[in-house]
Amino acid sequence: MGFEKEYVAFIQSHMRVRKGERLRRLTEGSLFAEKLFLEKVWWPLFHQFNFLHPEYEVQDYKDGYRYLDFAYLRPMIKLCFEIDGYGPHMRQLSRWQFIDQLERQNHLVLDGWTVIRFSYDQVKDHPRRCQQITEQIIARLTGHGLGSLELSIAEKEIVSYALQTGKPFSPREICQLLDLSPKPVRRILSGLVEQRMIEPAFTGRERIHGYRLVRETRNPFL
Repeated sequence: MGFEKEYVAFIQSHMRVRKGERLRRLTEGSLFAEKLFLEKVWWPLFHQFNFLHPEYEVQDYKDGYRYLDFAYLRPMIKLCFEIDGYGPHMRQLSRWQFIDQLERQNHLVLDGWTVIRFSYDQVKDHPRRCQQITEQIIARLTGHGLGSLELSIAEKEIVSYALQTGKPFSPREICQLLDLSPKPVRRILSGLVEQRMIEPAFTGRERIHGYRLVRETRNPFL
């Protein structure tokens, strides 16, 4: 299906499982800027809306609720996309409203969200720049941007796994991930250590019992 049919199906799928304010925002709210983002930025990149949630509800620091334009949710990943218009509403913000917006974003970050903001004009006039940023941040967070590195398929699978879990991993986990016996797994892990992609996380007297990504690999903004 093309964009329009997929977009309608996408919104309807979320409407079917929502109620109250979460449903009202999809049925009565103005989604023009959000739809433009999907059409000009998201769809040309991915041609699907997997893991994406429109008007996503989160609890704020005042024990109320806020709504994100889009939340991209996967294991260990909470990515927020906000599309900001520069209309009368934005120009007439009071100082306290402006402060509230900054605090809102800061608390999202403290809660483990990665926040990406585009203006409506950026999406409308410079969609390719928005595509590049969107593609890069998702590739960094999911580990799917490893194609440019000179790694084997198995090595890329290990790094991608470590990026998604966000914690140290054991050789046994990698044996299960790759369906390989310990000996070839130890050889692959040693190669990643030599390439400075991973480092020992904890060791015993005779062998390494766990690994973690080095800082440059696990930081999504480097």
